[in-house]
Amino acid sequence: MLKIFKSKIPLSIWAIGFASMLLNISTVMIFGVAALYIKEILGVATGIMLLLEGFFEAVAYLMKLFSGVISDYLRRRKSIIVWGIALSVIARPIFALFSNLAAILTARILDRLGNGIHATPRDALVSDLAPEDIKGACFGLRQSLAVAGSFIGGFLGIWCMTATNTNFQAVFAVASIPALLGLLLVIFFVKDPKDMEKNATKKKPIRHPIRFNDLKRLGKPYWVLMLIVLTFMSARVGESVLVLHATGSFNLDQNFSHAVMILYNGVNTMCSYPVGYLSDRFGRYGFLGLSFFVLMLADCFLGFAQNLTTMMVGVALWGVQIGMSQSMFLSLIADYVPEDLRGTGIGFFYLISAVALILAGAIGGAAAHIYSQFATFITSGIISLIALLMLVVFHKTLQNGAFQSTQN
Repeated sequence: MLKIFKSKIPLSIWAIGFASMLLNISTVMIFGVAALYIKEILGVATGIMLLLEGFFEAVAYLMKLFSGVISDYLRRRKSIIVWGIALSVIARPIFALFSNLAAILTARILDRLGNGIHATPRDALVSDLAPEDIKGACFGLRQSLAVAGSFIGGFLGIWCMTATNTNFQAVFAVASIPALLGLLLVIFFVKDPKDMEKNATKKKPIRHPIRFNDLKRLGKPYWVLMLIVLTFMSARVGESVLVLHATGSFNLDQNFSHAVMILYNGVNTMCSYPVGYLSDRFGRYGFLGLSFFVLMLADCFLGFAQNLTTMMVGVALWGVQIGMSQSMFLSLIADYVPEDLRGTGIGFFYLISAVALILAGAIGGAAAHIYSQFATFITSGIISLIALLMLVVFHKTLQNGAFQSTQN
């Protein structure tokens, strides 16, 4: 039977979503050209640049775990979110004001630290604030608005680069504005739940620091889901690979390389909220399994493409599966995890995702090096099929866990 929703999405979740949009506009404007700036203007070798990027991402994911645990312990998610976003905001003007490598690396570290610190408490706060009957819609909305920021940021980045005659510093300066607006939006319009605010005012936190027992309390269904996350995310191919595939295999003009990301983010934006909303009505597992199938379909279009149009269909399908799978994973975690461990649960999700992405890079890179880019996409499709089979095999365990969680 269909569920009838009486709840409305809280104002704080709308504010979190629009803040995520503004931050992503700023991020894409800067980091869409940052690699080119570091390589061409500052003269850093590609190998060193990739090594540094791996280090920065590792820092971000590590902070995502710790910030989630700390937010559970302190019962103050908003304050941690504000501090994290503030670090990213501080990093933006450094890009604009300084043109030496030390300053740029400092700004990059601050940005990744800020991203890691605010991301997990942000998603945990969405879970805390979301009414039980529309959790999927709330996560879908947050995801859609965030990815819409990436979509808009791509267009603004192209416009700024053209309007300023490729003046990197000017682009970085303009990109600082939406980040600051996002911070102000969180400060003035986002609030912790009332019960959390009351507990946070007590002299002592209401729960202990994380212990091994807490990992058990996350529950068997949660860890089974994380095993599926590890497998499925190992099928991910980096967005940069999609851009290189379009420009290298199908001669897409480099000046229009942003078109790949615009299509990818645009489709992602359009499907995240509707899928989250529908999952509240019809259940999450069907949509999660469908996202695995869509990834296999995307891999077929990307791997067997004979022209740019077919390849772009694969890019669009890739955006669809990201929009579906990410909102479903976060919604299921919200279903499974005890209220006082939500930050911890989401933090481990991000950490496991990071491990999976490293595996994906190694597997995809080896397939491309030994065989071809065709092999990279076929390997991705095979791993997606394995994840889909795991979801079918463990469906009963996962469903029972979600049911028990919603009853507690």
